[in-house]
Amino acid sequence: MPNWEAMAAVGTIARAHGIRGQVIVNLLTDFPEARFRPGATLFTMRGADVTPITLTTARFQNGRPVIGIEGVETMNDAEALAGLELRVPMEELAPLPEGTFYHHDLVGCQVVTGAGEAVGPVERVEGAIGGSRLVVAGAKGEILIPLVTDICRTIDVAGKRIVIEPPDGLLDLNA
Repeated sequence: MPNWEAMAAVGTIARAHGIRGQVIVNLLTDFPEARFRPGATLFTMRGADVTPITLTTARFQNGRPVIGIEGVETMNDAEALAGLELRVPMEELAPLPEGTFYHHDLVGCQVVTGAGEAVGPVERVEGAIGGSRLVVAGAKGEILIPLVTDICRTIDVAGKRIVIEPPDGLLDLNA
């Protein structure tokens, strides 16, 4: 089985849908049609076990996948899956265009200002294309930094470093 930590999140099971064991997924990927299709294999973690699941059906409703999972036949079976994260191995991720990044690549990066002032590490990235923000663990609490080129001047994923030029007051909003 693949290592859970070496996989990328693509969605979270929100809840059961209907009486035939289908579930609705909250997306964590910009490539939903590629990830959520009949025959696709995704992975979940139950307890300490990484478990593969195979999708039997997939359709989209209001922008979210509604999927059927092999062996999940009833609403009760589906309800038991609510909250599970769905992941894929990193090697299955599509290459991204220059200047774009997967959220998991940014988590753990150290954020510093152009003047060299340490801001803190990126804990997570919220939002999607056109509206993402870095959630940084600052010394005085959580700091939300818009993920835009006007603010995030240099992103060095390999070096785990993001250099920002924050507008006045941004770093003090949550202080």
